[in-house]
Amino acid sequence: MNIGFDAKRAYHNWTGLGHYSRTLIRSLSEYHPDHQYYLFNPKPAHRFRVTGNNLHEVLPGQWLHKLFRSAWRSSWVKKDLQQLKIDLYHGLSHEIPMGIQQTGIKSVVTIHDLIHERYPGQYHPVDVRIYNKKFRYACQHADKVIAISEQTKKDIIGFYKTPEEKISVCYQSCNPSFGKQVSDAEKKRIKEYYQLPEQFFLYVGSVIERKNLLNVCKAVFLLRNDLDIPLVVIGDGQSYKQQVKDYIKQNGLENKIIFLSENPSAKSAESFQSAADFPAIYQSAVAMIYPSFFEGFGIPVLEALWSRLPVITSSVSCLPEAGGDGAWYVNPESASEIAEGMKKIYADRLFADSMAEKGWRHAQNFTQQKCADKVMDVYKSLW
Repeated sequence: MNIGFDAKRAYHNWTGLGHYSRTLIRSLSEYHPDHQYYLFNPKPAHRFRVTGNNLHEVLPGQWLHKLFRSAWRSSWVKKDLQQLKIDLYHGLSHEIPMGIQQTGIKSVVTIHDLIHERYPGQYHPVDVRIYNKKFRYACQHADKVIAISEQTKKDIIGFYKTPEEKISVCYQSCNPSFGKQVSDAEKKRIKEYYQLPEQFFLYVGSVIERKNLLNVCKAVFLLRNDLDIPLVVIGDGQSYKQQVKDYIKQNGLENKIIFLSENPSAKSAESFQSAADFPAIYQSAVAMIYPSFFEGFGIPVLEALWSRLPVITSSVSCLPEAGGDGAWYVNPESASEIAEGMKKIYADRLFADSMAEKGWRHAQNFTQQKCADKVMDVYKSLW
């Protein structure tokens, strides 16, 4: 087959959607090399490269398409799909080209979450309307819908009334570098380069209300007399981040909460921006703290499990799917439950090691090959 992808985020996004896109494309290329994969990219990329013998980047060719790249991606790209004899097109992040169903080209769309439907107040009203229109259109007109968790599948059915038989749950994998043991020398180098403390807890994710960093900081405050272990935060935000910083200042936690993304070395290092240094950071931490109120999947949880890093996460949404029996589950509303988990994992090394081992075993359900095979099964069901 000639398989096309909406590759905007594969080339330009460093958060979860970008990691999902790159990992899936590379996995399909490696484990299903008998197909040709065409990556439709609206503009030249500088940060990320996605290359391989059967991977072909496609950029807008006509001057009008270069001028209106968004229109090319959302509609005009259909002409390129037809010229390249694409058999199947996969919208990797919630959308497909308008009218693709009229071209005879089969289409698949991945829906990561419907958080804008559940928490519309956390988005600009205009964005909510745009997302609603795009997501609904994709679920209605794509030949198959991939949900990245059972939770997302339930939401697609609940919010959009998409027939259950049209939806396949295909879990995602993560960059295989997280599963490779980082040497002590490399971990030491990374710690020195980013001026990391000898021991630390880790939070990775956007600093937004849904991801609940404020309650993690409250847990650090509760532990102030018991644990002198700082929290390292990888991620950025705006108004909610300022709310978190106000709490930190009011409670004298400036030396206990480290916003690594603000570190000059992190800002300038391409290896930080591309997440290449993250496995060493994960493997140097005491535990991952990820008590989100709601997720589509929660990729930092999986990255931590692959890294043999104990995880504290929420008992709600899809997070038990991601964490399995290898995580400590908490009520995300409860700072005291988060604090209890942090204290237990730090104080009981045997318990922490058993968590890490269970988590690593659970992570084997999300290998790149298993995830690529499941997606290929969806493709083949249409061919």
